[in-house]
Amino acid sequence: MATPSRIAVARTLHLVFGEGARVPDAWDAGLPAADAGLANALLGQCLRRWGTLQAAIRPQLKDQSRGLPLGTQVSLAIGLAQLAWLPGVSDHAAVNEAVDLATSREVGFPPHKGLVNAILRRAAKDREALAAGLDAMDPALDRSPFTRRVLQAALAPRGGGGVEALWRRLQAPPHPHFRPLRAEPLPPGLEPSEILPGAFHLAANAEFPAQWLAAGAGMVQDLSSQALLSFRWEPPVTRILDACSAPGGKATALGRRFPEARITAVERNPARARRLRDNLQLRGVQADIVVEDACPWLLRDGPSFDLIMLDAPCSGSGTLQKHPELNWLGDALDLARLLLAQRTLLEAALPRLAPGGLLIYAVCSWLPEEGQAHLERLLAGQPRFRPAAIWPAPMGTEDGPTSLFRPDPLTWAGEGFQAFALTV
Repeated sequence: MATPSRIAVARTLHLVFGEGARVPDAWDAGLPAADAGLANALLGQCLRRWGTLQAAIRPQLKDQSRGLPLGTQVSLAIGLAQLAWLPGVSDHAAVNEAVDLATSREVGFPPHKGLVNAILRRAAKDREALAAGLDAMDPALDRSPFTRRVLQAALAPRGGGGVEALWRRLQAPPHPHFRPLRAEPLPPGLEPSEILPGAFHLAANAEFPAQWLAAGAGMVQDLSSQALLSFRWEPPVTRILDACSAPGGKATALGRRFPEARITAVERNPARARRLRDNLQLRGVQADIVVEDACPWLLRDGPSFDLIMLDAPCSGSGTLQKHPELNWLGDALDLARLLLAQRTLLEAALPRLAPGGLLIYAVCSWLPEEGQAHLERLLAGQPRFRPAAIWPAPMGTEDGPTSLFRPDPLTWAGEGFQAFALTV
């Protein structure tokens, strides 16, 4: 019988390619640490190289015009990925457990047990040749139309070019960044970032600081989120609104920066709101948590705010490195619905901005219609709002301080973000 780690990977691949679902946050819950490490490495390789793996399988079929059942595709992808890119997995384990997956009625396709066995045993005869052959295939096999569009959008501010370089960066497993929250010794393996003061990354082969995080002494926060919140703003801030607030990283950063301010954190999803509450309590940040859709809440009469953070729902196209399944699911996104939600939320928030206050709108997306296009439309229709240059030059496309946050994807290690800042 296949190990729990491989079964979890197979089930997750069925979710993505069979149901069009995102990888759940807790997809590897319950796996021991060593098994979870293998499972994450294996799932990442399968998702990032799915197109290549399926293209390599096709010539080995008697009838290439007939598609394979998803269970067969999954079993073969898991077996080939281990043989090609996970040298710590033995030939026996890679082949036999993939064959076991193929015999499962839940995640495999039992009539193709022999086919899976034959293809994998042939591949196992020369693992180096297998890896070299897969790596020599066209990298475009692993890019969907959605991803091709995203890459072009990401590189447009620099005049295009560099698609393959950006793609290679996004295909590498992500490295988490951290932000300490207490003045106490850091766990072993945390090293300061060379490009952003106050940010830390994990040294190679260092143990993930799970206990440190669970104690509320620090938090995982992407480099782009940390840079976004390192803005320069001198006017007093006494009331803060963090719309779409879960899981609480931005509220935590704002609460630490403006400790005297009263924070209102809005989150419409009850489960995410509970996680938000728990995170803020653990980190010692006080906030009034509103469990409601931010847009209708904003449209009702209420107080104004000196600082409004709108981390709007978006395509997530800047998170392809962390969420490789989005490459295969992005073409099914209802982008028109997202754009309408973003515009509606932004327009609802503007009247709540106090005179002299600051509004930051952010999305983890490279698509211009989700960021810069909203800014251009807003400035054309509401001239009383003006850009606020709150980020240093390296964070944007201008030579000096900028009101448009958009780090260069070829030189910046964080996720793809767009943000703009307005004042009134």
